[in-house]
Amino acid sequence: MNAIRFGTDGWSAIIADEFTSGNVRLVAQAIARYAFNSGNAGCGLVIGYDSRFLSERFAAVAAEVISGNGIPVLMTEKATPTPVVAYAVRELGAAGAVMITAGHRSPEHNGVKFIPGDTGFTAAESNANIEDYLNRLTASDVRLLPIKTARERGLVRLIDPKPNYLAHLHGIMKYNTVCRGQLRVVIDPMWGAGIGYLDDLLREGCSKIEVIHGNRDVLCEGQLPEPAESNLADLRKAVMREQADLGLALDGDAGRFGVIDRDGSYLTPNEIIYMLLHYLTEYRNWRGAVARTVATTHMIDRIAAEYGLPVVETPVGFQYVGQSLIKHRSILGGEENGGLSVQGHVPVGDGILALALVVEMVASSHGMSLRAYQEEIQQKFGKLVNGRLDLPCDPDQKNGYLSRLEQWSPREINGRQVIERHVKDGVKLVLDDGSWVLVRSSSTEPLLRVYSEAPDVDNLDRLQLNACQALGLDPGIL
Repeated sequence: MNAIRFGTDGWSAIIADEFTSGNVRLVAQAIARYAFNSGNAGCGLVIGYDSRFLSERFAAVAAEVISGNGIPVLMTEKATPTPVVAYAVRELGAAGAVMITAGHRSPEHNGVKFIPGDTGFTAAESNANIEDYLNRLTASDVRLLPIKTARERGLVRLIDPKPNYLAHLHGIMKYNTVCRGQLRVVIDPMWGAGIGYLDDLLREGCSKIEVIHGNRDVLCEGQLPEPAESNLADLRKAVMREQADLGLALDGDAGRFGVIDRDGSYLTPNEIIYMLLHYLTEYRNWRGAVARTVATTHMIDRIAAEYGLPVVETPVGFQYVGQSLIKHRSILGGEENGGLSVQGHVPVGDGILALALVVEMVASSHGMSLRAYQEEIQQKFGKLVNGRLDLPCDPDQKNGYLSRLEQWSPREINGRQVIERHVKDGVKLVLDDGSWVLVRSSSTEPLLRVYSEAPDVDNLDRLQLNACQALGLDPGIL
């Protein structure tokens, strides 16, 4: 049995350790079988790759296997963001896509993500099926066709989905608003596949665009290509130096986003998601369901209630949010780690789209900063602060922690009544003042994650402490 496991975001591993050409061939063979058994292999598969070490080579390895199974391959001619590859699937009517990326993980990692033909609707099912096929494969089952031969036979051809993708984003944005804004922005694609996308999209609408980390660097200067606050010191400095209105960051495959305001402050994805929801409902009159994961801010619920919009709560993982975008025609879907998409777009997390809408939101505010706009929202809907703890968990003790978690059903926490208990993904307790705490096991790392939200930091800290005590963890490790 193969040790390759597909989590909520595909499979990733350390290059030259588990992530090898041999294992990529096995994964590609399993995807080929899945495509055949799904009945639409003749539509072909898109293959894309990010800017990581040897990503283009691993993409070629996958193409040799897919074409070796007689399936047409449409391969991006250069490093391409995951959401752009997903857009190519829809535009070209392909059976799905093989994306070589490890997203925001450290530079020594690479990975494979499968995007199904509906770009999200059956992602969970497809990952399970691919893993099942993997468990029954050996190296002798892999079919290969040399890339040169495949190209000569027309089974592999190169594509560039960027122009049509950017034109599509123009259609989603209220671009004339951006053109009037005369904004100054700094863009940080973090050495990744998003290089050249935001600046090309915004070039006509901003008075000044500065780009940092806009070159391919497979080592990412020793940093994580993740747009979390701890990794955006250079972007903050550039925003202050250039007296810019915004700092905009993407992760390694441009699926996630990060934002710095003009005063150098970092806004969390939770904050940006609810601000965009308010902007799209209040100023663009969008109406429909809203999707969020169990770990995402309930400020979304407050804003949705004001406009009479239903909220769909999903397990963690943007694939589930993507399902809601399709099944419920949600106008917006988001998750706390920086994934966002909207109706009319592909149902995968798209940092480029999210940041384009942030620019539009600021441009439409007639000089107001993001913090000022956020304060207006909080004056009407109240304030919520949220946090996440990632607690390393010894695999030998994990079952004990999870057993205690299953039994965790208090009537009150810190003097507040527990009014709801959800077990959709982990255990989530909602209190009578709108606070909540969620504990779940990571599907990809040996961690227990504690998410919480409360009206202030003190209550937030007490919620986290209570959860740790319920799990039997020593609060001293916090």
